[in-house]
Amino acid sequence: MDKLLTVAEAADALGTSERFPRRLIAERRIRFVRVGRHVRIPESALVEYIASGTVEPMTVRWRDGRVMA
Repeated sequence: MDKLLTVAEAADALGTSERFPRRLIAERRIRFVRVGRHVRIPESALVEYIASGTVEPMTVRWRDGRVMA
């Protein structure tokens, strides 16, 4: 079973204020679990959210053969 993070713990992991994960929850942009009145974010949901926003660097190849990473 995944570790369930509080909104404060999720915000800390993301390096943001608590408002950001709360907005993600309100907009249904991240999976979450209701435990009674409390809202928890599974650790795997946070990892998935970060992975979905990850942008890989491009390699640019110039006409003269040079490569810029």
